Amino acid sequence: MFSHVILGVNDLEASRTFYDALLGTLGIKPGAYNHNGVVGRYFYRTPTGLLGITQPINGEPATHGNGSTIGFAMASTEQADAFHAAGVANGGITCEDPPGWREGPSGALYLAYLRDPDGNKLCALFRKPKA
Repeated sequence: MFSHVILGVNDLEASRTFYDALLGTLGIKPGAYNHNGVVGRYFYRTPTGLLGITQPINGEPATHGNGSTIGFAMASTEQADAFHAAGVANGGITCEDPPGWREGPSGALYLAYLRDPDGNKLCALFRKPKA
C-alpha cells in the first residue's frame, strides 16, 4: 500500500545510528546518505518500499505525530524482541505495555512498541499464523 515513509528528525546522525541498528534486525542495510541541496537525509530501501529520515526542509524543528504509529511486520516474536531491544539500546524508549501477545479482533498479535530519539512511535508486529 505504501511506497515510502519519511520521518523528520532533529539529530540526523543519532537517528541514523538508531535506525541502522533497528532496521538491521530485519536484514535491512544501513541507510544511504543523500543531500538534496538543502538538508541531509538517509534512505533505507527494501524491495517493497522506503523509509527515510531527514531534517525538515523548512528549517523548523522535527516533531512527532501525536497519535501516529508506524508498524513494522516481523517474521517471529524473536525478531520483534530483537527489533525492540536494538531500538532501546540505540536511543529509543520503550512505551505502551512491554513486548508481548495481545488478543485483538483479528486474532493474537505480538506487539513491541517504542519511540525513536525524536518521539516517533514505532511498533514491531508479529501476527500469529492461522491454524
